Amino acid sequence: MLGVTVFTVLLAYTSSCGVPIFQPNLSARVVGGENAVPHSWPWQISLQYLKNGVWRHTCGGTLITPSHVLTAAHCISNTLTYRVALGKNNLEVENEEGSVFMGVDTIFVHEKWNSFLVRNDIALIKLAEPVELSDTIQLACLPEEGSLLPQGYPCYVTGWGRLWTNGPIADELQQGLQPVVDHATCSQRDWWGNNVKDTMVCAGGDGVISACN
Repeated sequence: MLGVTVFTVLLAYTSSCGVPIFQPNLSARVVGGENAVPHSWPWQISLQYLKNGVWRHTCGGTLITPSHVLTAAHCISNTLTYRVALGKNNLEVENEEGSVFMGVDTIFVHEKWNSFLVRNDIALIKLAEPVELSDTIQLACLPEEGSLLPQGYPCYVTGWGRLWTNGPIADELQQGLQPVVDHATCSQRDWWGNNVKDTMVCAGGDGVISACN
């Protein structure tokens, strides 16, 4: 059902996605990642939960229509209240120019999400109302069904995770180069073995830049 929902809502938006007004810096090769050019990944969102009257960042996500965000299923809890921050660069600046906060209408967690095996780790968030697109808020593109990226294809991971293992959470949006690793390599025993499924994208592997923090 989740796949059908995503396909339906995307039909009207595939021709106007993936084009940032502010161009990202894709030439740098900073170890461990780097600060992104502000608003150069305008589909990046911050998923936040309310605790003791304070909104706290928990996960990133991707705006795919004015009303829908893709995120990870492991980020979702039935006991928490969420909001989505869009157009953000620095999470410490509450009223950052170009940013908005949206309530959540419904969260659809993949029906086959398995927290033990970490499979189907995907969720779809429907916003309480459509967000107005702007210079700082744009839609991302999703690949066509069945498409495969070649070995070494340059992908970038973005977010506000920890700057290093057990280190502080980043205030400013980070980006890191993560070249694609083909399934044949990634599924070798000295890589991830049979933990990697052909429905997954494998990238990185240098032991320095990671999206896991």
